[in-house]
Amino acid sequence: MLDVIASSFTQGLLWAVMAVGVYVTFRLLDIADLSAEGVFPLGAAVSASIITMEHSQELAPYIPFIATLAAFVAGAIAGLAAGVIHTKLNIPPLLTGILILTGLYSINLNIMDGRPNIALLGKITIFTALQDATGWSKNTTVAVITAIALAIILTILILFLHTEVGLALRATGDNDKMSEANGINTNRMKIVGYMIGNGLIGLAGAMLAQNNGFADIGMGTGTIVIGLASVIIAEVVVPNLTLGKRLTTIIIGSFVYRLIIDTILNQPFVTVKATDLRLFQALLLMLVLYLPEFQKQQGRLKRRRELAKGRR
Repeated sequence: MLDVIASSFTQGLLWAVMAVGVYVTFRLLDIADLSAEGVFPLGAAVSASIITMEHSQELAPYIPFIATLAAFVAGAIAGLAAGVIHTKLNIPPLLTGILILTGLYSINLNIMDGRPNIALLGKITIFTALQDATGWSKNTTVAVITAIALAIILTILILFLHTEVGLALRATGDNDKMSEANGINTNRMKIVGYMIGNGLIGLAGAMLAQNNGFADIGMGTGTIVIGLASVIIAEVVVPNLTLGKRLTTIIIGSFVYRLIIDTILNQPFVTVKATDLRLFQALLLMLVLYLPEFQKQQGRLKRRRELAKGRR
């Protein structure tokens, strides 16, 4: 059980990077962005392609970090495309996401030279570099690097969201009509939000590919489910928080989600095949989405009981 918890914690940290990106579009902009399922493998494909390229010995230690940064930039460019399509062509967010993830499938294949996957075994990654230098276990190395990355990401994001531009972005998500009436360029703010969110999703794809030792064209399937579940679990487990604290609790939501999935896969009572994983992810998301409504129903029921007692 301790091994399952340790693995879930490490995976939860990795997926939390992606969940923060989903939070930016889903909660801050109030947009259901499906392009995550194409952007995630885009980040993996870009980083894996750069890492496996031939390069000089002097550059070798820096290549994984350059590849990871390039994945963020690639995700941000995809977010820029999504933002422009949504705001300039007036295409609804849902259809925009479908267009982007469909187009990215071919782009990702081209980046990977037509191959469905790229192996990173024996290559230097951001994780193996530290592991070789310290002698730590893989789980410890991944947890340390990802925790540092999350700390940097969350610090920068929280500081940004308290700047004038960040406040304008948040206002756009809360009420775009009122924001526009107050002189905010809401279309520009939406594009910025798309770029930040998808940049983080691309970054997460690069980190997960380097952790797994490969990039695969289909690794984005179910990404949006994991991101939404992590965000909503965090909101249910720790409700009514300020923005900075809420962003931090996404790590908790991601860990809880991974722990539930890993427990289902490793429990001794019923054999669960890997092919059934997507089904359990969908069922879990359905349950998680229902939890806020269940809490509201329980609150209404409690108030009715209190009113009934008061009338007696």
